Amino acid sequence: MDTILRDFFTNCSGFAENDSSSELRVEDPNDDDMKFFRLFDDMQKPLFEGSKSSRLSTIVNLLHIKTLGWWSNDSFTMLLQYLKDHLLPKDSTLPASYYDAKKTTKDLGLSYKKIDTCVNDYMLFWKDDEQLEYCKICNACRWKQAHHMRWHHERSAEDGVIEHPADGKAWQCFDEKNESFSSESRNVRLGLISYGFNPFSNVAKPYSIWLVMLVPYNLPPSMCMKPSSMLLSMLIPGPKGPGDAIDVYLQPLIEELKELWEVGVETYDASKKENFKMHAALLLTINDFPAYGMLSGWSTKGKRACPCHKETSYMWLPNCFKHVYMRHRRFLPINHPWRRKKDVFGKKEKGEAPKPLSGKEVLEQVRDLEGICLSKDPTKKTKVSHKIRGDNWNKKSIFFELPYWKTLLLRHNLDVMHIGKNICDIILGTIMNIKGQTKDTANSHFDMEGLGIMPKLHPIPKGDKIELPLTPYTLFKSQKEILCRFLKELKVPDGYSSNISRRVNVKDCKISRSKSHDCHVMLQSILPLVIRDLLVKDVSEPLLEICQFFGVLYARSVQVEHLEKIIKAQIPLTLSKLEACMWMPPSCFDVMLHLSVHLADEVFLGGLVHFHWMYPGERYLYKLKLYVHNKARPEGSIAEGYIVDECMTLCSRYLDDVETKFNRLERNCDGDDDTARKLSIFSHPGRPLGGGKPTIWTCMKESRLTSML
Repeated sequence: MDTILRDFFTNCSGFAENDSSSELRVEDPNDDDMKFFRLFDDMQKPLFEGSKSSRLSTIVNLLHIKTLGWWSNDSFTMLLQYLKDHLLPKDSTLPASYYDAKKTTKDLGLSYKKIDTCVNDYMLFWKDDEQLEYCKICNACRWKQAHHMRWHHERSAEDGVIEHPADGKAWQCFDEKNESFSSESRNVRLGLISYGFNPFSNVAKPYSIWLVMLVPYNLPPSMCMKPSSMLLSMLIPGPKGPGDAIDVYLQPLIEELKELWEVGVETYDASKKENFKMHAALLLTINDFPAYGMLSGWSTKGKRACPCHKETSYMWLPNCFKHVYMRHRRFLPINHPWRRKKDVFGKKEKGEAPKPLSGKEVLEQVRDLEGICLSKDPTKKTKVSHKIRGDNWNKKSIFFELPYWKTLLLRHNLDVMHIGKNICDIILGTIMNIKGQTKDTANSHFDMEGLGIMPKLHPIPKGDKIELPLTPYTLFKSQKEILCRFLKELKVPDGYSSNISRRVNVKDCKISRSKSHDCHVMLQSILPLVIRDLLVKDVSEPLLEICQFFGVLYARSVQVEHLEKIIKAQIPLTLSKLEACMWMPPSCFDVMLHLSVHLADEVFLGGLVHFHWMYPGERYLYKLKLYVHNKARPEGSIAEGYIVDECMTLCSRYLDDVETKFNRLERNCDGDDDTARKLSIFSHPGRPLGGGKPTIWTCMKESRLTSML
């Protein structure tokens, strides 16, 4: 390489030396000449004293190897640093990074030039227009604009499609009732995430810190649920959770929200270069089901645990010691034929689906609970008797101090993440008969006997012991092995889920408890493949419908017509099928399975589940736990770490020449997330891992059903 470069530079310099006709002139070298001299100097300069290679040839050779080996820029920088620090002398002229090495190749002509273009593709800022700041045709600004807070108003929405909370009825109803607020598109719409977590890795040490975060919904989908957009409003210290007394801690936040609604704050809009009075409103809360009770004031325990309120239909199982929730035919249309199936259900269903309470109705019911003591001290706390009241109200929620709260259609949101996880655990634990997770227990069979249902599944006395008959909803050992082997050998695209095979024990036919996202993947994609041919049709059909229901809920866009005609009517019919002949034990019908009938309505009101489930909050917890360096003061460590991170995040918004969290590519970069995918089968980004091998499933014979029932 040194010989080739030396010949090249010798020939280039020789042209000028042999040109006897040129007059002797002394001039300053131009830019091209300066590049030539820099390269010539690098070619003459050895890499270190006594080196056989020059600096230029070493860089070119290393870059050549990098190109052929598909090295990353970071790995190339690591190699250069290792060579300089450990292998080469201290006087080595080897560059310290890929960035410095690239400067040398730029002088060889291996570079590029950036040309700005109009955001509407009308023109290039090029040649005579290179210094312009605005497009000559559409007058659009050349530079990046901070207009994202107006995205919900300026976007081109498609009629009949739900893609954003702005497409929900709750948002539209709020705009109609608060025209002065909605007339300014830059006013902020917020969601509140509240969740308790243990800041320590040792789960054996009970400790619960509660965080309260705010999420702005004005932003496009790719930004509004990202950690960089979340605002940590407050930390409620442990070691115990606040319970109903969380309202005491929320007082400063409610006071600020009232001020932002009534007074507003003077704000500068950098995109329009003008000042305006910004207001803010809280539209809903995002929390798991226990936190739902803490924030709303309606207890999520007992016989009226469901947000159906007083109209909750429940049944007590004396042997399983739990309440179950059935009568899902109430949620079917009034003329649906399943309402008249007296021969299957024992009676016709004439009841109507419970209607959600309006804010005024809630205020009427909790009028006598205003001002009660919410202390965690049992000797000071005001005791509320649900039996005497006939409802589950524990308090009047502090959120009703917000002037607009009683007018909202969706105040407290049900968390699809935890509901889906619990339903997945119910299905998988029962069909696999996993100890500690299955609902098919001896007590469940005794409850069937007490209810007079499924006589073929009643316990069989065998002297001092009892024998449980085979059920159509549990797998044989050979089928469990097929399922476990399938999960053990399953390969999915990078980043699609965790390594599910680690949770599978093929020898013992056991599956340990999965994380929420694993259950999300299992319920949406894997279980439909598994149970289709392993269970009889009458059992697998409603379970497949449940999986299909959640698959549609998880979509990036939902058509309103499709949601009304199929999804909303499907889940009550599916649950009714499970009730009809008890293809699942009655203990399966806990409140989590019942809550699925309300999820379609919440999509109508609040938009897609991606904007009001707990996944972003759960992921944020991992980041907060990393801040805990002083285990004696976990709350202070989190607060200090958060402030430093927010400061650096703010500064990084103005840095373009270094890698920041805003310009860094994601682990699985799949292009622009703002573009909604039209087909659900393409809704999961990821990288293919190569070809798979087919698995042949053994169908179960239908005769098994008749032999057991």
